[in-house]
Amino acid sequence: PTPGEVSKAHNGVLFLDELAEFDRRSLEVLRQPLEDRCVTISRVAGSVTYPCSIMLIAAMNPCPCGWYGDPTHECRCTPQEIRRYTRKLSGPLLDRIDIHIRVPRVDYKDLRSKRKAETSAVIRERVSKARNIQLERLSKYHLFCTAQMNHALIEKFCQLTDRAEELLRMFYEKKQSSARSYDRIKKVARTIADLEGMETIDNVHIGEAIKLRNDFDLELLN
Repeated sequence: PTPGEVSKAHNGVLFLDELAEFDRRSLEVLRQPLEDRCVTISRVAGSVTYPCSIMLIAAMNPCPCGWYGDPTHECRCTPQEIRRYTRKLSGPLLDRIDIHIRVPRVDYKDLRSKRKAETSAVIRERVSKARNIQLERLSKYHLFCTAQMNHALIEKFCQLTDRAEELLRMFYEKKQSSARSYDRIKKVARTIADLEGMETIDNVHIGEAIKLRNDFDLELLN
């Protein structure tokens, strides 16, 4: 057995374009490596384990024609075609992806806008500060970022205000979320708070983490 794309991306980014076009069995095989950060390949002669601590980024269209949800174009797909297209993405696989974002088509006025956005240098400085905070927080555990924290460390370092705790409770009970989803929302909120230089996670951080995890229309998967 030789390392595949998941192991070749170890300590880096694995980008999967047109995610819904992949074979469902191939996607389901990703679940355990994403959880364990290693992949074991078994053969008759034995087995070998490769590391695969990756940042998984994936992109897909909302439907086969690509226009579902667009305010100016009519989707040509039937509900059955949309369900068949999106069902390749199982709930357990999506549960292991921290952020789900729907990216709308860019309007012409936005393409022509003269408004100045944040420069990459400014964004890099803010991200570097947050990464340094996480390095200092987790160095004695031999970890370097919030994504690597287990449940015990999440409970230790993701302290919520009362308002944040109540918001997370309401979301968890309304959506009947999984324990994995609960942990991942708190980790994303921890990073958002770090970007703002805040020690305690407030309700605005939890609210943003919830929105980032539920922006994609998961009702299509039902």
